[in-house]
Amino acid sequence: MVTNRSPGRKIFVACNYTFLLLISVLCLMPIIHILALSFSSGSAAAAGQVSLWPVEFTTAAYENVFGKPEYLRAFWVSVQRVVLGTSISMVLMIITAYPLSKDNRQLRLRTLYAWVFVFTILFSGGLIPSYLTVKSLGLIDTMWALVLPTAIPVFNVILLLNFYRSLPKELEESARIDGASHFTTLWKIYVPLSLPALATTGLFTMVGHWNSWFDGMLYMNHTENYPLQTFLQTVIIKMDFRFIKAENVELLLKLSDRTSRAAQIFVAAFPILIVYPFLQRFFIKGIVMGSVKE
Repeated sequence: MVTNRSPGRKIFVACNYTFLLLISVLCLMPIIHILALSFSSGSAAAAGQVSLWPVEFTTAAYENVFGKPEYLRAFWVSVQRVVLGTSISMVLMIITAYPLSKDNRQLRLRTLYAWVFVFTILFSGGLIPSYLTVKSLGLIDTMWALVLPTAIPVFNVILLLNFYRSLPKELEESARIDGASHFTTLWKIYVPLSLPALATTGLFTMVGHWNSWFDGMLYMNHTENYPLQTFLQTVIIKMDFRFIKAENVELLLKLSDRTSRAAQIFVAAFPILIVYPFLQRFFIKGIVMGSVKE
């Protein structure tokens, strides 16, 4: 049914769209500025001449980053970490959140277990005990040192279990009447319905693994095992000129600390910017629309 909007309503909608458009522009401007800065010459960047468009266009910063085999190796380490770490975390989050989403009648001491997980958010053993634990398990200089210590992000588990608790109980009851086990109910009913929540927590996990740099520096003794963010922190930010050969002096003259930082930021953010649109549709999709019918 088509309804005529009042003038006041039209003005309100127009103001909303204008406000949201301004917010979107404000969010995009820093990214555009970083991109323009990364394609500008070092002298222009140092002089503060770059705004939203490259000045004295050059790809020297990206040539400096991509021209190193060390960078490609670190990039591959990060890709492996994201794929392995996200896969392990998603499986562990699903099988942890499901029982915690039940009440005390279905899972005895459920509240105690939940508070044990919450306690780990508020308090931790500290950096030195964490390092000693990883070292005693023989995980130093291995991929597992980057994956296992953060395999169960408790905040994401809480988000997922709250989502499970919001699902209609009639779904599980009907499955139990049909003879489905908890395992079947979880993977056949809960997981398919929780794609929006899984996409959200999965994106959080991917971003966490991709952006993490300190654990690579802490647990890796050899630079060839560094993930991308650790490599960029030690090489790009500090402007390590050992990797620049004598025949690349011209490239060195076009570089500056600001352009290298800009290239680092954009290269680090680009994979997530590519993945995010594919997960965006899950954020706006109805969670259980039509799953329970009268």
